[in-house]
Amino acid sequence: MYEDMFIHLQKIIRTMLPDNTEKMEEAAYMLRAISNGTRLQVIATLSEKEELSVSQLQEQLNCEQSLLSHHLTDMRAKGVLNCRREGKNCYYSLKNKQIIQILNCINSCNCN
Repeated sequence: MYEDMFIHLQKIIRTMLPDNTEKMEEAAYMLRAISNGTRLQVIATLSEKEELSVSQLQEQLNCEQSLLSHHLTDMRAKGVLNCRREGKNCYYSLKNKQIIQILNCINSCNCN
């Protein structure tokens, strides 16, 4: 009787693990993609504005252009940001608005 129940539980757990593992891996990937103060500032700034150019972001964040461009390029490659080109300017926006929830969670934890 207990052996049958144990086997049944193992089957249930095996069917759940791939979904949970995949979701956890996606979450870990996204957290690694944004785990930097400058990147969190970019997300916070873009959460208030729909879209900003690199120069507008640079002005608001008071950050070196080369460093900011590196972060923006990497965040775009990892699926955090969208990029739209207009002439010589690149305009960035958040690809997935749910990332703002992560930022809100960080802000609500009262981290010092």
